[in-house]
Amino acid sequence: MSDRPIGIFDSGIGGTSIWREINRLLPKESTIYLADSKNAPYGEKTQAQILELSIKNVEFLINKGCKIIVVACNTATTNAIKELRASYTIPLIGIEPAIKPAALHTKSKTVGVLATKGTLSSALFNSTSELHANGIKVLEQEGTGLVALIEEGKLYSDQTKELLQRYLKPMLKEGIDQLVLGCTHYPYLIPLLKDILADEVEIIDSGDGVARRTLAVLEQHQLKVGASKTTVEHQFYTNVNPEVLKTFLSDVNGCYRVDYLDF
Repeated sequence: MSDRPIGIFDSGIGGTSIWREINRLLPKESTIYLADSKNAPYGEKTQAQILELSIKNVEFLINKGCKIIVVACNTATTNAIKELRASYTIPLIGIEPAIKPAALHTKSKTVGVLATKGTLSSALFNSTSELHANGIKVLEQEGTGLVALIEEGKLYSDQTKELLQRYLKPMLKEGIDQLVLGCTHYPYLIPLLKDILADEVEIIDSGDGVARRTLAVLEQHQLKVGASKTTVEHQFYTNVNPEVLKTFLSDVNGCYRVDYLDF
């Protein structure tokens, strides 16, 4: 048993979609969330830069006493998780596009993946696609510009809608019936996506799977919170204006803080 917090980091606010799933499944666990919004999007950086930023984030969360770290960023996972696991003994949970369930569920044998350049070009993404999507047509689309708009709080702006239309229309013409969201920012766009996609297109993200994996690893390492603990705290850090992050947490119940941190 351990009352220490779960650490979570992302290249900004997108990983709060993962935080929500973890908090839903593990409501008694305290968390520390690190939003590296100043360096978003990771998907446009080199692998060396992504690894450097990921190491910095992991070191920060370890120094804060976290017992496990969730890399709530597809780009950081696909480009850095192997090196992170080789360098640290703390359990690390990664996230990658949910190609496997999409391949299992598709009836049209055609699935779309909306992700960042850094994720789509990674060796891990390509090996996962080859492993699980044999015989399936996978249409890859870089979501250039979407992360920046979400980080600015422009979820429902005309610019966001125009980009989504541009990215999704070709996929629809090809007959996709599954759309994999390969970036943790993108679940916040689901209301817009549903307006554009056909009713038969299923939207798949990795949040629930990551939460269940987090639970399994906590149990495996005997790190679940003690039954006697009554106080749950959630600390969010960001290196840009905290007010934007707060808007994404306005519906969250319970005790939490959002603070600016120069890192």
